[in-house]
Amino acid sequence: MPDYNSAFVKFLNVQKTYDGETLVVRDINLDVARGEFLTMLGPSGSGKTTTLMMLAGFEAPTRGSIFLEGRPIDKMPPHKRDIGMVFQNYALFPHMTVAENLAFPLKVRKLGRAEREARIKRALEMVRLGPYGGRRPAQLSGGQQQRVALARALVFDPKLVLMDEPLGALDKQLREQMQLEIKHIHEDLGVTVVYVTHDQAEALTMSDRIAVFNDGVIQQLAKPVELYERPCNAFVAQFIGENNRLPGKVVAVNGVTCTVEVPGGGNVQALAINVEAVGRSTILSLRPERVRLNPQPGSLPNIFSARIEELIYLGDQVRIRVSVCGQSEFVVKLPNLEGMTQAEGGATITVGWKVEDCRALDEPGGTLDLKQ
Repeated sequence: MPDYNSAFVKFLNVQKTYDGETLVVRDINLDVARGEFLTMLGPSGSGKTTTLMMLAGFEAPTRGSIFLEGRPIDKMPPHKRDIGMVFQNYALFPHMTVAENLAFPLKVRKLGRAEREARIKRALEMVRLGPYGGRRPAQLSGGQQQRVALARALVFDPKLVLMDEPLGALDKQLREQMQLEIKHIHEDLGVTVVYVTHDQAEALTMSDRIAVFNDGVIQQLAKPVELYERPCNAFVAQFIGENNRLPGKVVAVNGVTCTVEVPGGGNVQALAINVEAVGRSTILSLRPERVRLNPQPGSLPNIFSARIEELIYLGDQVRIRVSVCGQSEFVVKLPNLEGMTQAEGGATITVGWKVEDCRALDEPGGTLDLKQ
């Protein structure tokens, strides 16, 4: 289990600009616990990779400091930080065998031959490539090459392993397989991992905690279940998982709940998560799988008439796009329990949902201080 009592990695008021004007990373305050698998998640240009590169030592902070085990590492060169690195393009030496690739970081650290061979054998067994030590990278599949890259990052027992979009070049099935393999290796070794991805499903699968980046700011830092179930703003709700958005105006606030008027749809009862005041605009967030089809009258506080626009058959589930509350892209997601393959376009149905499944959220803004 991660040790959350002290920061193994600490970002303190870290900023980064390349041109002296635009901040790519804005005042990041972030603690990573020893043994934690922390994922930096966000769209392209959100600042996540720049943050990782500053931790690796390939970029220098414009302002602020980064600490590893309580020691500042801002001026420490990358090769002295004792950090393993895994890249998307594998970065293997094509002229070397698998074993020689793994031996390289051990030779740099001047380990003896016997120790090198023992560590290489252990690392290859860890990634299930024991018989492949004599092959060159070109003789391996993409998944096998990524396993070699992972083994090379772990072979010298680093304090910290950084991974920058390591599975982006793999096909879907192999990527999902590798996600579980990396997760299990992390659990077995207890090594601290900081992982960068734009794939929210990947982040939810692998992480102890996820830092959601946008516009150089961490929007929310939380465990996967909390991010999905309790997003703190409209950006996080939209970026993590699938989400229905209903814009509206707050007409009443009653403690932890509120009433929101939506265009063409009447009033919706929702949780007041980030609601400024009556009369202000808000965004309602509602997961498609939390919507009920044709609920009994009076069984839910929010029940509305809807028109079926499209049915999308996905095998294990069915997605029904409907027009409701003034929105024509509203999605209802249902498990395919009865082989449902048809829905009549234009048909009128009712949809409903609970108050606790609908969150009134402001759009994101401002810098959050997210220590621990």
